[in-house]
Amino acid sequence: MINLIQSLQQRLNAAVSYLDGWCLLLVRLYLAPVMMQAGWQKFSHFNDTVAWFGDADYGLGLPFPALLAGLATATECIGGALLLPGLAVRWVSIPLLITMLVAMITVHAENGWLAIADANSWLADGTILSNPTVMAAPEKLNAARSLLEEHGYIDWLTSSGNFVILNNGIEFAATYFVMLLVLLCFGAGRYTSADYYLSCYFLRQSRL
Repeated sequence: MINLIQSLQQRLNAAVSYLDGWCLLLVRLYLAPVMMQAGWQKFSHFNDTVAWFGDADYGLGLPFPALLAGLATATECIGGALLLPGLAVRWVSIPLLITMLVAMITVHAENGWLAIADANSWLADGTILSNPTVMAAPEKLNAARSLLEEHGYIDWLTSSGNFVILNNGIEFAATYFVMLLVLLCFGAGRYTSADYYLSCYFLRQSRL
């Protein structure tokens, strides 16, 4: 029985070993547009971004806001672009990880875990990074629905899905952080990245 289990495990390992590069490619393709969009948004409204980074009343209250805003913008734009071909992925993952960590701590942590307010979720009851305002979500949604039913086009507005309230918790940023950590640890992927073919080229050159 043990031999059978070991044989099946070996076959499974051999079968999925050819998929690792494709899995990492999917991670890169998922992250790249997210990072580039975030960077482009900062770049397109750079003055507002700098003001938000520096203002302690409505923003982050960080020192050197122009420098930090520029670094965050460049990191997301350039890092996201390099994820697409899989070039220097381990290197670009480091500043992207730092950017996500800073975002989690300075922007999202005070809002708890949930990205979308859902009072019915077990994550909203204080189990993980509670945000008390989440519990008021049903009241806010009911109030918005009542206003729209009376003054708006509720059927048209909800034709593609229900309304939600953005909670802006760390859920999404934490997910991106974990995905970037995977790229840092495992690289860009075999057969599917520029890093792989460059490493093969340099390996051949070293043997000459």
